[in-house]
Amino acid sequence: MKNIQMGSMTPSPEVCVRCKGRLWCGPKCFILERYETRQKTVLSIRKRDLQSEAPPGVFVGWTGYPKISLSPMAPAFSTKDSWMTDDTDKWFGMPAEKIIGFRESLVRGSMPVDVYKARDPSYQISEIQETLMAKKPVDVEMKLKSVPTARGLSFSDFHAPMGPSADLSEFRMTENPSINPEIDYLVSDTDVKAKDAMVELFDAEVGVNQLHKILSAGMLGVKKNRKFVPTRWSIVSIDSNLSEHFIDEKIKYFTKIDDVRLFHSSYLENYYYILLLPREWSYELMEVWKPGASWNIEGKEPTFMSDHETYEGRHSYAENTAGGYYAVRIALAEYLNRVQRQATAIVFREIGDAGTPSLGVFKCRETARDALKKIPLSFETLDLALEYLETKLTIPLKYWVKQSTLLDNFYHQKRLTDFS
Repeated sequence: MKNIQMGSMTPSPEVCVRCKGRLWCGPKCFILERYETRQKTVLSIRKRDLQSEAPPGVFVGWTGYPKISLSPMAPAFSTKDSWMTDDTDKWFGMPAEKIIGFRESLVRGSMPVDVYKARDPSYQISEIQETLMAKKPVDVEMKLKSVPTARGLSFSDFHAPMGPSADLSEFRMTENPSINPEIDYLVSDTDVKAKDAMVELFDAEVGVNQLHKILSAGMLGVKKNRKFVPTRWSIVSIDSNLSEHFIDEKIKYFTKIDDVRLFHSSYLENYYYILLLPREWSYELMEVWKPGASWNIEGKEPTFMSDHETYEGRHSYAENTAGGYYAVRIALAEYLNRVQRQATAIVFREIGDAGTPSLGVFKCRETARDALKKIPLSFETLDLALEYLETKLTIPLKYWVKQSTLLDNFYHQKRLTDFS
């Protein structure tokens, strides 16, 4: 699990010679915008009582599992649209500094809970859960045991950055929320399995971001099995279960595409090239972290990671590419389900060297989604597609080919149709 805790630092009035005024250029360099946002946040929460329009949002920690922290979140000061501060489904295209500004403004009120208390929630927990079913921001009041502290943002490959926090004394809604009826129905149904509820809610256009919060808060599944789910696990679970459903129940029954397709998009120093081949379903994600990238700051050489699955699927967690594997897979599943075709997918991800911090796995999902919304380049053969791709990748293609299991299979594994 890749996490960085950035402590507070005294800002320099000079612009960094490396980033030339960018938000981030590594673990020891920040520019002034971040401190201006933090100062505004901290000054606005000198009191221990916070009344605000909540996104709605919640963060569930994983340290000490099954004794963990449940943390509702609310902005420290008024915003035009508080929902945006915790809706990763709508962040694509926003600059990193805007997203970091969102997160620095969100205060977490943390309370210790046992994960199994989700089955029999207290009144206060029920209030927190109810806000997560809302269709729009909800007015709430948080009473904290101390003034929130801003020790620095916590960055993660899985979830969005975390800002100021304090222990929670009391949480309550100060208005009746406008509840999404589809969510209300499936949360109330304590006999439906969690995966079935996820699929039904997704089909009802409940976004991935809201789904993982509902799952985190222990609101889905058979009553005796309900429990709080750490946020980093719930995000992966939603991406994994939804994509698995569409692949196994629909995509494997579609006819194969009849050409080689190449899609591309980039965002936050992430460059995705998605290659679809006219074969049965299989999938591989390859990543390369350039020297100077956020997880390869001190490296001299590119760092490769990869995971793949065949038609039979995966039987273990994608340890190398982690949550990004499932985030891209759901984007692929959405596309293939939309066009009602089956394909082998090989994904090339290059992570840039500007040192932009990881703002969560949403960037993988949303960049892949953006790529797959575009009209692809079409090629008659894989060789032609790779010849073109070699002109676009900054890491020579020979290194990718050496890394790839599925490209090796494509060129060297004989199939029955090869003898017909």
